[in-house]
Amino acid sequence: MDPVVTYRAGEPGQPGGRSGPAAPPAGTEETDYSTWWHDAVMYEVYVRSFADADGDGVGDIEGIRRRLPDLADLGVDGIWVSPFYRSPMADHGYDVADHTDVDPLFGTLSDVDALLRDAHEAGLKVVVDLVPNHSSSAHPAFQAALAAGPGAPERDLYLFRDGRGPDGALPPNNWISVFGGPAWTRVPDGQWYLHLFAPEQPDWNWQHPRVRAAHAEIIRFWLDRGVDGFRIDVSHGLVKDGELRDHPTDALPTPETGFREEIEPHAWDQDGVHEIYREWRAIVDAHDRRDGRQRVLVGETWVADPGRLARYVRPDELHLTFTFSLLYAPFSAPAWRAAIDAARAATAAVCAPPTWVLANHDVVRPVSRYGGGETGLRRARAALLTLLALPGTVYLYQGDELGLPQVDVPPEARQDPVWERSGHTSPGRDGARVPLPWSGDAPPYGFSAGAAEPWLPQPPDWATLTASAQSVDPMSTRVLVRGALALRRALPFLGGPAGPGGTAKPGGAAEPGGPGHSGEPGRAAGTRPGFRWRDDLPADCLAFDRTSAAGALTCVMATRSEIRLEIAGRLVLASGPVGYDGATLVLPPDTTAWVIPRSG
Repeated sequence: MDPVVTYRAGEPGQPGGRSGPAAPPAGTEETDYSTWWHDAVMYEVYVRSFADADGDGVGDIEGIRRRLPDLADLGVDGIWVSPFYRSPMADHGYDVADHTDVDPLFGTLSDVDALLRDAHEAGLKVVVDLVPNHSSSAHPAFQAALAAGPGAPERDLYLFRDGRGPDGALPPNNWISVFGGPAWTRVPDGQWYLHLFAPEQPDWNWQHPRVRAAHAEIIRFWLDRGVDGFRIDVSHGLVKDGELRDHPTDALPTPETGFREEIEPHAWDQDGVHEIYREWRAIVDAHDRRDGRQRVLVGETWVADPGRLARYVRPDELHLTFTFSLLYAPFSAPAWRAAIDAARAATAAVCAPPTWVLANHDVVRPVSRYGGGETGLRRARAALLTLLALPGTVYLYQGDELGLPQVDVPPEARQDPVWERSGHTSPGRDGARVPLPWSGDAPPYGFSAGAAEPWLPQPPDWATLTASAQSVDPMSTRVLVRGALALRRALPFLGGPAGPGGTAKPGGAAEPGGPGHSGEPGRAAGTRPGFRWRDDLPADCLAFDRTSAAGALTCVMATRSEIRLEIAGRLVLASGPVGYDGATLVLPPDTTAWVIPRSG
């Protein structure tokens, strides 16, 4: 639940940005890979736009279940599913009215049970969304608070306050909503309530023990049902400044602003949030001990400072938190290296792996972010291949594997509340949420078998981008990602296991079913691939080695100019055409290659 990210100078990892911690020493080994989530590649399913089984034009749980074979074939380790809970859909499910039931738009609890069963049988983990910062305004607790009136204990579950100025006609402070407009709405009895997002999403008061107890029960409910973990929405925003003081600056962030804590220091990244995550970690650890399974807590933590971000993944808090720095990095080798160094250093200091992302349902798709057209696609493919060579966890967004561009959704079809709340100054996030193209030559491209139009319109020129078309095209983005995931699992220098079933086929693919895909636990303790930069190349080239006792793999990404690298070995994968004679690699701009150097 965050902004449409665009690059701006001065952000961490950018020219002119503030510096992060020093890079780890060459060859630093951050993790022992003893748990599946330390190096997993997870796939975000935005449920509304993934697959529609009942033909109403909106994706659903059964649609996900039917497409599990496609995801297993792609080679991901699991899925993160966006909210499917009961909701009025003011923010398409991120306004939750009941966290322990399924909205009829998406199916039933039985459908979720079937999804969990089939996913686990296919060797896929399932992480579900938890939305703890706010509820829906239709939530029974909020409706009770409205009915109870000022001073009633029901209002203490939310952040109701008297207004300022004559007759309390002004909001209690100067906070604004992430979606645009004031962060306060007045109710008929004169009080105001806080909503950092839409008015239909009132913020919980996390100082109240009943709020904490209720969410602990929600976590236990889904753990008992069999989920493999939670992605925590707005994980840096639950606790607010106790006095709800004005923010000290007149600068106004927009819906496109990503890291907001410097402009709005009293609303984000408060120290009190860490106590909550210690409580949740204890609940998850207790379940792990009870049945021997491994669950994961993943934070959506928009905090720019790498050191403060790392506090969320200290050993007794969250297991992982998204590293959003690469979302801001332009397609530039120095910017990527700065962002990678800062993230690795910060997470290594608390013995946690970084969690890399290039896209999600809230941000502009990489193809368009990197320039659009053929240039944007080349860069997005190169970025994906580089991302999948990095140490740590990776979260892909549905459509990354197809190289989908951002869609310019017509104004009359836009449904994101950001469009209205911003006074039509921001197009919102619909362009990244257009339903996936699976097959066929025209909309709905296999997304839905019914007669209903997809909830957002699909472009008429996506026939060559469908999963079906790309599966038989050896040069497609889907085939590239599938090959990279197979190699990531198979090669010990990328974290994959050695031994039968994990060896690479000729051409770079790997035999399916190798160890480390669905096993519990994940990697054997002590199998820790290393990482070191290569500094013998021009500044506009990003190059690093992944190393293990079994050998090494070199990843090279050329950004602005052609790169020639003397490296004897074997080319195993490239994002585009390259020149290689076994001794010299010639890499065009906007291209990444993986090479296994010859030893000796």
